[in-house]
Amino acid sequence: MKVERHSKIVELIGKYEIETQEELAEYLTKEGFQVTQATVSRDIRELKLTKIQSESGKQRYMVLKPQGTFSDKYIRILRDGYASMDMAQNILVIKTVSGMAMAVAAALDAIHFHEIVGCIAGDDTIMCAVRSVDDTILVMDKIRKLIAE
Repeated sequence: MKVERHSKIVELIGKYEIETQEELAEYLTKEGFQVTQATVSRDIRELKLTKIQSESGKQRYMVLKPQGTFSDKYIRILRDGYASMDMAQNILVIKTVSGMAMAVAAALDAIHFHEIVGCIAGDDTIMCAVRSVDDTILVMDKIRKLIAE
């Protein structure tokens, strides 16, 4: 239950500008999790969440990512293996260099795009199930930016 709750917290703070523990507890309750303020506080500490100022000027929770994390390695794998991508509704199809699909799919999983539900990889093709058509467009933009950096 804790793993599912932590996953939902990361998804919620990625989707909404959540300022307080009380707001987070309300969102979790709406999602079917019975939580106390103490549980939410402990989850925030375990997930190493921090508050940052959002574009709207409000404070919001974010996952604290230490500098030089594995994400740099995963982004490099994504850049090295990526060939092209296209979408079919909420399915994102990514073409890779031959033999690199599994590594690129693992990198996408490790980067934790909350819009991606899961990936299936072959030799040079990845199919990603994305939550919605709009989210698919958003993920494609995020991938383009990561590759261009």
